[in-house]
Amino acid sequence: MKHDHGLDTLLSMDGVKRIYPNKYWWMIKVYQIERSKERPHGIRYTFTLHDNHNRRIFGMDNKHVPPNQRKGYHGRIVEFDHTHEDAEDEGTAYAFINAETLMTDFLHRVKEIMDEVEGSK
Repeated sequence: MKHDHGLDTLLSMDGVKRIYPNKYWWMIKVYQIERSKERPHGIRYTFTLHDNHNRRIFGMDNKHVPPNQRKGYHGRIVEFDHTHEDAEDEGTAYAFINAETLMTDFLHRVKEIMDEVEGSK
C-alpha cells in the first residue's frame, strides 16, 4: 500500500490557526481514528473559518451525519463528511477524496471568502 504523504501533512496541521489582519481567522483540528463506515479515511477533522466577531462563516467537518443525508437513511452507509456554508447551515454532504484534496478544498474556499470580504471594503 502506497504511503499517503497528504495525510501526514494534514495530521501535522492539527491545531494550526491563521489570523488575518482584519481579525478573520481559521483553524484546523484533525487526528487519526479507527476507520469506520462513517469515517472510512480514518481521520476526524474540523476546519473552520470565523469572522472578526468569532462567528463561524465556513466549515468542513465529519463530526455528524449531514441533515440532507438523514432522510431515508434506512441502514445504508452514510459518511459524515460535510461543509457548512455559514453559521446557520447544518451541513451539506462533501465528497471526501483524500487528505490533500480536503486541505486544498478548504483553503481554496477560505481564499474565495477572504477575497469577497476584502473586495467589499
